[in-house]
Amino acid sequence: MRRLLLLLPALVDFSFAEEKKTSPLVFPDPALVLAAMKKTASVLRREVSFAGGYAWSWPKDMSIAKGENRESPTLIMIQPPGTPAVGLAMLGAYKASGDPLFLQAAREAGQALIWCQLSSGGWDSDFDFDPRKSRNYHFRRDIEAGDTDPGGRQADSTLDDQKTQASLLFLLELAHTEAGKADPALRAALDFGLEGLLVAQSPNGAWGQHFEGPSKDTNTDARAKIPAEWPRIWPNVDYTSFHTLNDGNLQWVMRVLLRAYELEKDERYLTAAKKLGSFLLKAQLPEPQPAWAQQYNFAMEPAWARKFEPPAVSSVESIGAMEALLELWLATGDKQYLTPHPAAIQWLEKSRLPDGQWARFYELTTNKPLYCKAKTYEITYDDSDLPTHYGFKIDPDVAKDIEKIRARMTAPREETLSKQALPTEPKKWTSRAKGAAAKANTALKSQDKKGFWIKDDEIDAGETVKHFRTLTYYYEAAKNGGQDFVTLRERSLEAAKPAPPEAK
Repeated sequence: MRRLLLLLPALVDFSFAEEKKTSPLVFPDPALVLAAMKKTASVLRREVSFAGGYAWSWPKDMSIAKGENRESPTLIMIQPPGTPAVGLAMLGAYKASGDPLFLQAAREAGQALIWCQLSSGGWDSDFDFDPRKSRNYHFRRDIEAGDTDPGGRQADSTLDDQKTQASLLFLLELAHTEAGKADPALRAALDFGLEGLLVAQSPNGAWGQHFEGPSKDTNTDARAKIPAEWPRIWPNVDYTSFHTLNDGNLQWVMRVLLRAYELEKDERYLTAAKKLGSFLLKAQLPEPQPAWAQQYNFAMEPAWARKFEPPAVSSVESIGAMEALLELWLATGDKQYLTPHPAAIQWLEKSRLPDGQWARFYELTTNKPLYCKAKTYEITYDDSDLPTHYGFKIDPDVAKDIEKIRARMTAPREETLSKQALPTEPKKWTSRAKGAAAKANTALKSQDKKGFWIKDDEIDAGETVKHFRTLTYYYEAAKNGGQDFVTLRERSLEAAKPAPPEAK
């Protein structure tokens, strides 16, 4: 079974390659690591959680909770690194240690999400427990009370930035603990959410960025095409129902479906995942640009979204589409899901800019890099005056992504699945601990006295989740390493001792 940490929102790099060091590596005491983790869980629950949920940041006096362009004493964030990300981190710590404190924190986060689950099955970006604000939404609990008509209240769920996907993944994992199996409210919320997701799938296998029920699209077999003409000026249309790959929307839906199939043993989720795979195959644009766009209209043409997101071929979304198809291939063994990759990789490599970066957008047909001007958002080929809030250029990490995709394509499927599984031998667990030790030391040193991690002089959920998960990864590996790890640690401590002074 793939480990829980691999399914979490990508907030931390767990590729713990051991770094070359000039001094011996000292391995933290697992007992001290667990104590640090418990300190964090305790202070999160007591001092910054609201009704079990979490915002993105708090001033050190914890007087208010902050999210994306919002703040309120009663605010929680659904978008990671908010409530589902903290909940998944706590659940991972419980699975690694068995300590009930972490389970309680996870269950409280789950209860917060259950309370604000929308009547369409998913979640919005955030939620404010202030009743004057929450009355603007139509919830699942309203339906259960017989209040079935939204009546103008907001009910559409969003897949943007992993909001609904992360929440479903968390509730799914929580429902498969022993405590979760005995929680009917949790099961009801999970079933309702997964059903809402399935209902919203388009006949061609995609999802829009938002959903409130069945997809409005009826076009099942069309393949992606490049339109003869497209508007150069932002048309300001509602794009939220368009088939959307932006920000990994469909990649994270794929992960939800595959994990649901793995845990629930329900064929509907695998069927939906395969249907999504079929869409991604059809969404690959034709030569000479055999890659993917950020979003497609119902005619399967690249379309405008926000005023700085023109119809174009997208480097970032192409990487995400290939990764989603690779995950489906690993789950099914069906090699059709690997067929788009060679041409897409070739397009990415020839589209690299002279400065070694990639543009996010490439013009349809010409393949020229597309940008927007900082103040007017006018489309331009000039990259000298870009808005700073959006990544119009992507750094050379794309090259690393390409190499990872190549490596996974060429490695035997069974070998990759084996690497994703939990170790079964103390020696391999110890190797994990060894690779994670440097980052675990960094996490311990940067934790403040209360148990938080600080960024820009504020308590920061992203930093806290990142370092907390690092400690969990290290603790679990060290614990399961047994005597092999104990021996390794003793040797490292001995090697770290200062040399005795030379005899005179």
